[in-house]
Amino acid sequence: MKKHLCWAAAIAGALGLAGPVAHAAEVKVLTAGAFKQVVLALVPDYERQTGNHVTVDNGTTGQLKSRIDGGEAFDIVVITPAVVDEMTASGKVVAGSKINLASVGIGVVVKEGAPKPAIGTVDEFKEALLKSKTVAYIDPASGGSSGIYVDKLLEKLGIANQIRPKAKLKKGGYVAELIASGEAELGIHQISEIVPVKGVTLVGPLPKEIQNTTVYAAGLSASTKEKDAAKELIDYLSGADAAAVLKSKGMDPAG
Repeated sequence: MKKHLCWAAAIAGALGLAGPVAHAAEVKVLTAGAFKQVVLALVPDYERQTGNHVTVDNGTTGQLKSRIDGGEAFDIVVITPAVVDEMTASGKVVAGSKINLASVGIGVVVKEGAPKPAIGTVDEFKEALLKSKTVAYIDPASGGSSGIYVDKLLEKLGIANQIRPKAKLKKGGYVAELIASGEAELGIHQISEIVPVKGVTLVGPLPKEIQNTTVYAAGLSASTKEKDAAKELIDYLSGADAAAVLKSKGMDPAG
Protein backbone atom coordinates (compact mmCIF):
# COMPACT_ATOMS: atom_id res chain seq x y z
CA MET A 1 0.00 0.00 0.00
CA LYS A 2 2.95 2.30 0.59
CA LYS A 3 3.83 2.07 -3.08
CA HIS A 4 0.24 2.93 -3.93
CA LEU A 5 0.33 6.00 -1.73
CA CYS A 6 3.58 7.16 -3.31
CA TRP A 7 2.07 6.64 -6.73
CA ALA A 8 -1.01 8.59 -5.71
CA ALA A 9 1.09 11.41 -4.35
CA ALA A 10 3.05 11.62 -7.57
CA ILE A 11 -0.16 11.80 -9.60
CA ALA A 12 -1.64 14.38 -7.30
CA GLY A 13 1.50 16.48 -7.50
CA ALA A 14 1.63 16.26 -11.26
CA LEU A 15 -1.96 17.42 -11.50
CA GLY A 16 -1.64 20.04 -8.79
CA LEU A 17 -4.07 18.12 -6.62
CA ALA A 18 -2.30 18.36 -3.26
CA GLY A 19 -5.01 18.68 -0.66
CA PRO A 20 -8.66 18.64 -1.78
CA VAL A 21 -9.23 17.38 -5.31
CA ALA A 22 -9.70 20.40 -7.55
CA HIS A 23 -11.27 18.50 -10.41
CA ALA A 24 -12.66 14.98 -10.31
CA ALA A 25 -12.50 13.65 -13.85
CA GLU A 26 -15.19 11.36 -15.26
CA VAL A 27 -13.52 8.67 -17.36
CA LYS A 28 -15.60 6.36 -19.55
CA VAL A 29 -14.07 3.01 -20.52
CA LEU A 30 -15.49 0.82 -23.25
CA THR A 31 -13.99 -2.64 -22.95
CA ALA A 32 -14.27 -6.01 -24.61
CA GLY A 33 -15.89 -8.49 -22.24
CA ALA A 34 -12.72 -10.53 -21.76
CA PHE A 35 -10.97 -7.59 -20.07
CA LYS A 36 -13.95 -6.26 -18.12
CA GLN A 37 -13.20 -8.06 -14.85
CA VAL A 38 -9.64 -6.72 -14.83
CA VAL A 39 -10.84 -3.15 -15.25
CA LEU A 40 -13.47 -3.55 -12.54
CA ALA A 41 -10.87 -4.99 -10.15
CA LEU A 42 -8.39 -2.16 -10.69
CA VAL A 43 -10.74 0.81 -10.95
CA PRO A 44 -11.52 1.20 -7.20
CA ASP A 45 -7.83 1.62 -6.35
CA TYR A 46 -7.36 4.10 -9.18
CA GLU A 47 -10.39 6.09 -8.03
CA ARG A 48 -9.17 6.20 -4.41
CA GLN A 49 -5.74 7.38 -5.49
CA THR A 50 -6.85 10.06 -7.93
CA GLY A 51 -10.32 11.15 -6.86
CA ASN A 52 -11.51 10.50 -10.41
CA HIS A 53 -14.57 8.43 -11.29
CA VAL A 54 -14.61 5.65 -13.88
CA THR A 55 -17.60 4.28 -15.77
CA VAL A 56 -17.11 0.85 -17.36
CA ASP A 57 -19.22 -0.56 -20.17
CA ASN A 58 -18.54 -3.62 -22.28
CA GLY A 59 -19.52 -5.50 -25.42
CA THR A 60 -18.06 -7.77 -28.06
CA THR A 61 -15.36 -6.42 -30.33
CA GLY A 62 -17.88 -6.00 -33.13
CA GLN A 63 -20.44 -4.32 -30.89
CA LEU A 64 -17.95 -1.81 -29.50
CA LYS A 65 -16.63 -0.94 -32.94
CA SER A 66 -20.18 -0.34 -34.19
CA ARG A 67 -21.02 1.81 -31.19
CA ILE A 68 -17.91 3.95 -31.59
CA ASP A 69 -18.36 4.21 -35.35
CA GLY A 70 -21.91 5.33 -34.58
CA GLY A 71 -20.63 8.24 -32.52
CA GLU A 72 -20.76 6.98 -28.92
CA ALA A 73 -18.51 9.05 -26.68
CA PHE A 74 -15.74 7.36 -24.70
CA ASP A 75 -12.37 8.17 -23.15
CA ILE A 76 -10.61 4.78 -23.35
CA VAL A 77 -11.34 1.72 -25.44
CA VAL A 78 -9.91 -1.73 -24.64
CA ILE A 79 -10.23 -3.98 -27.65
CA THR A 80 -8.09 -5.98 -30.07
CA PRO A 81 -5.00 -4.18 -31.42
CA ALA A 82 -6.18 -4.45 -35.01
CA VAL A 83 -9.40 -2.62 -34.20
CA VAL A 84 -7.49 0.03 -32.23
CA ASP A 85 -5.42 0.53 -35.38
CA GLU A 86 -8.59 0.87 -37.47
CA MET A 87 -9.96 3.46 -35.06
CA THR A 88 -6.67 5.32 -35.15
CA ALA A 89 -6.77 5.41 -38.94
CA SER A 90 -10.34 6.75 -38.83
CA GLY A 91 -9.35 9.48 -36.36
CA LYS A 92 -11.32 8.13 -33.38
CA VAL A 93 -8.26 7.07 -31.36
CA VAL A 94 -5.13 9.17 -30.75
CA ALA A 95 -2.18 8.03 -32.86
CA GLY A 96 0.56 6.50 -30.74
CA SER A 97 -1.70 5.91 -27.73
CA LYS A 98 -2.15 2.15 -28.24
CA ILE A 99 -0.74 0.00 -25.43
CA ASN A 100 -1.06 -3.78 -25.36
CA LEU A 101 -2.44 -4.80 -21.96
CA ALA A 102 -3.07 -8.53 -21.82
CA SER A 103 -3.57 -11.78 -23.66
CA VAL A 104 -5.97 -14.65 -23.04
CA GLY A 105 -6.67 -18.07 -24.47
CA ILE A 106 -9.88 -19.99 -25.00
CA GLY A 107 -11.08 -22.60 -22.51
CA VAL A 108 -13.77 -25.22 -22.01
CA VAL A 109 -16.35 -25.00 -19.22
CA VAL A 110 -18.88 -27.38 -17.67
CA LYS A 111 -21.39 -27.06 -14.83
CA GLU A 112 -19.95 -27.30 -11.33
CA GLY A 113 -20.08 -30.92 -10.17
CA ALA A 114 -20.41 -32.32 -13.69
CA PRO A 115 -17.77 -34.75 -15.00
CA LYS A 116 -14.84 -32.98 -16.63
CA PRO A 117 -14.28 -34.33 -20.15
CA ALA A 118 -10.79 -35.04 -21.41
CA ILE A 119 -9.67 -32.23 -23.73
CA GLY A 120 -5.88 -32.60 -23.61
CA THR A 121 -5.58 -33.56 -27.28
CA VAL A 122 -7.40 -32.40 -30.38
CA ASP A 123 -9.09 -35.78 -30.76
CA GLU A 124 -10.26 -35.71 -27.13
CA PHE A 125 -11.62 -32.20 -27.57
CA LYS A 126 -13.53 -33.25 -30.70
CA GLU A 127 -14.97 -36.27 -28.87
CA ALA A 128 -16.05 -34.07 -25.96
CA LEU A 129 -17.93 -31.78 -28.34
CA LEU A 130 -19.57 -34.63 -30.21
CA LYS A 131 -20.69 -36.36 -27.00
CA SER A 132 -22.17 -33.20 -25.45
CA LYS A 133 -25.92 -32.74 -25.86
CA THR A 134 -25.49 -28.99 -26.27
CA VAL A 135 -22.47 -26.77 -26.92
CA ALA A 136 -22.43 -23.04 -26.13
CA TYR A 137 -20.23 -20.31 -27.57
CA ILE A 138 -20.50 -16.68 -28.63
CA ASP A 139 -22.62 -16.05 -31.71
CA PRO A 140 -20.15 -15.25 -34.52
CA ALA A 141 -22.66 -12.77 -35.94
CA SER A 142 -22.31 -10.63 -32.80
CA GLY A 143 -18.67 -9.92 -33.62
CA GLY A 144 -17.17 -11.69 -30.60
CA SER A 145 -13.63 -12.83 -31.42
CA SER A 146 -13.93 -16.18 -29.62
CA GLY A 147 -17.21 -17.04 -31.36
CA ILE A 148 -15.77 -16.28 -34.78
CA TYR A 149 -12.74 -18.44 -34.03
CA VAL A 150 -14.78 -21.35 -32.61
CA ASP A 151 -17.10 -21.40 -35.61
CA LYS A 152 -14.16 -21.60 -37.99
CA LEU A 153 -12.48 -24.20 -35.77
CA LEU A 154 -15.51 -26.47 -36.03
CA GLU A 155 -15.17 -26.35 -39.79
CA LYS A 156 -11.44 -27.02 -39.60
CA LEU A 157 -12.06 -30.05 -37.37
CA GLY A 158 -14.73 -31.34 -39.73
CA ILE A 159 -17.50 -31.39 -37.13
CA ALA A 160 -19.40 -28.18 -37.92
CA ASN A 161 -22.43 -30.03 -39.29
CA GLN A 162 -22.72 -32.09 -36.11
CA ILE A 163 -22.19 -29.24 -33.63
CA ARG A 164 -24.08 -26.31 -35.15
CA PRO A 165 -27.55 -27.91 -34.84
CA LYS A 166 -27.05 -28.35 -31.09
CA ALA A 167 -25.22 -25.07 -30.50
CA LYS A 168 -26.46 -22.50 -27.98
CA LEU A 169 -25.23 -19.14 -29.24
CA LYS A 170 -24.87 -16.14 -26.94
CA LYS A 171 -24.94 -12.64 -28.40
CA GLY A 172 -22.50 -11.31 -25.82
CA GLY A 173 -21.59 -11.59 -22.15
CA TYR A 174 -20.61 -14.82 -20.45
CA VAL A 175 -21.13 -18.11 -22.26
CA ALA A 176 -20.60 -19.82 -18.90
CA GLU A 177 -23.93 -18.42 -17.71
CA LEU A 178 -25.64 -20.82 -20.13
CA ILE A 179 -23.72 -23.66 -18.47
CA ALA A 180 -24.56 -22.53 -14.94
CA SER A 181 -28.27 -22.29 -15.80
CA GLY A 182 -28.30 -25.73 -17.43
CA GLU A 183 -29.18 -24.38 -20.88
CA ALA A 184 -26.02 -25.95 -22.32
CA GLU A 185 -23.82 -28.84 -21.26
CA LEU A 186 -20.42 -27.66 -22.47
CA GLY A 187 -19.16 -24.18 -23.27
CA ILE A 188 -16.23 -22.69 -25.14
CA HIS A 189 -15.14 -19.14 -24.33
CA GLN A 190 -12.17 -17.02 -23.39
CA ILE A 191 -10.84 -18.12 -20.01
CA SER A 192 -11.16 -14.68 -18.43
CA GLU A 193 -14.90 -14.81 -19.16
CA ILE A 194 -15.28 -18.24 -17.56
CA VAL A 195 -13.43 -17.52 -14.29
CA PRO A 196 -15.91 -14.91 -12.90
CA VAL A 197 -19.02 -17.08 -13.32
CA LYS A 198 -20.24 -19.01 -10.26
CA GLY A 199 -21.60 -22.53 -10.55
CA VAL A 200 -19.25 -23.65 -13.31
CA THR A 201 -15.88 -25.39 -13.61
CA LEU A 202 -13.10 -24.45 -16.00
CA VAL A 203 -12.04 -27.77 -17.55
CA GLY A 204 -8.91 -26.23 -19.04
CA PRO A 205 -7.56 -24.46 -22.12
CA LEU A 206 -7.93 -25.74 -25.66
CA PRO A 207 -5.10 -28.03 -26.82
CA LYS A 208 -2.12 -25.93 -27.84
CA GLU A 209 -2.37 -27.06 -31.47
CA ILE A 210 -5.74 -25.33 -31.83
CA GLN A 211 -5.48 -22.66 -29.14
CA ASN A 212 -6.23 -19.08 -30.11
CA THR A 213 -4.71 -16.31 -28.00
CA THR A 214 -6.27 -12.87 -28.20
CA VAL A 215 -4.37 -9.72 -27.25
CA TYR A 216 -6.22 -6.72 -25.85
CA ALA A 217 -4.95 -3.17 -26.19
CA ALA A 218 -6.04 0.21 -24.87
CA GLY A 219 -6.45 3.31 -26.98
CA LEU A 220 -7.15 6.93 -26.03
CA SER A 221 -10.17 8.63 -27.56
CA ALA A 222 -9.29 11.47 -29.91
CA SER A 223 -12.26 13.44 -28.56
CA THR A 224 -11.74 12.87 -24.85
CA LYS A 225 -12.08 15.87 -22.57
CA GLU A 226 -10.19 14.08 -19.81
CA LYS A 227 -6.93 13.32 -21.59
CA ASP A 228 -4.64 13.38 -18.54
CA ALA A 229 -6.91 11.25 -16.36
CA ALA A 230 -7.51 8.77 -19.18
CA LYS A 231 -3.79 8.45 -19.90
CA GLU A 232 -3.12 7.84 -16.21
CA LEU A 233 -5.72 5.08 -16.15
CA ILE A 234 -4.20 3.42 -19.23
CA ASP A 235 -0.80 3.55 -17.52
CA TYR A 236 -2.30 1.99 -14.41
CA LEU A 237 -3.99 -0.79 -16.39
CA SER A 238 -0.66 -1.62 -18.00
CA GLY A 239 1.47 -1.26 -14.85
CA ALA A 240 2.91 -3.61 -12.27
CA ASP A 241 -0.21 -3.53 -10.08
CA ALA A 242 -2.24 -4.99 -12.94
CA ALA A 243 -0.05 -8.09 -13.41
CA ALA A 244 -1.32 -9.99 -10.36
CA VAL A 245 -4.92 -9.08 -11.15
CA LEU A 246 -4.53 -10.36 -14.71
CA LYS A 247 -3.36 -13.74 -13.48
CA SER A 248 -6.26 -14.02 -11.04
CA LYS A 249 -8.70 -13.29 -13.86
CA GLY A 250 -7.30 -15.91 -16.24
CA MET A 251 -5.19 -13.56 -18.35
CA ASP A 252 -1.49 -12.92 -18.93
CA PRO A 253 0.31 -9.58 -19.27
CA ALA A 254 0.93 -8.68 -22.90
CA GLY A 255 4.39 -9.67 -24.05
